[in-house]
Amino acid sequence: MLTPAQLLSAYAQGFFPMAETADDPRLSWFDPPLRGIVPVGGVHASRSLLRDLRRGGWSAHLDGDFDAIVAACADRDVTWINATLARLYRDLHDAGHAHALEIRHEGGFAGGIFGVTLGAAFFGESMVSARTNGSKMALLWTSSHLARCGFSLFDTQFLTPHLSRMGGVEISRTAYRRRLRAALAKEADFGGAALLSADQLWQEITQTS
Repeated sequence: MLTPAQLLSAYAQGFFPMAETADDPRLSWFDPPLRGIVPVGGVHASRSLLRDLRRGGWSAHLDGDFDAIVAACADRDVTWINATLARLYRDLHDAGHAHALEIRHEGGFAGGIFGVTLGAAFFGESMVSARTNGSKMALLWTSSHLARCGFSLFDTQFLTPHLSRMGGVEISRTAYRRRLRAALAKEADFGGAALLSADQLWQEITQTS
């Protein structure tokens, strides 16, 4: 049975696991020739997204209910998160190596993201959106938070059109491993800074764009 320590060791070498379906207990390992990454502290926000953020009602919350975010990310017709991975993520969370960021709008659940941390690398596992812009807000907040906590690598495994529109790019396996080695040589703390308020996040983005 795969252990949390073995999983972290695989991440450190550039590999990540996925299940074929939620009902399949087996895991497959991936090391794609092109790797998706998102800028740390530099996610692109469209004008409409910034207007939505400015209108208010949005807030971000760290590790309030880790299991709920993982379950929400897995609650779709096709998912690669099976029971084995959910257990491993919980074990990593208990050990301080996995975190979830929840987005709320007017107090209700709007979206979220969870991932694994090692050194100054954040391996984004999955995002979920329960309302319009929910996952986009999660990406904005996470990118900002990682920069403020000392992270240098935001790995998204694959690049989707959604991530590409927000500044995500693909880099070669060689370039990824070079960035990974540099990130693993440094220390960062996902809980090392308080999450910004919506107003603070809007100001940060508009002042640096």
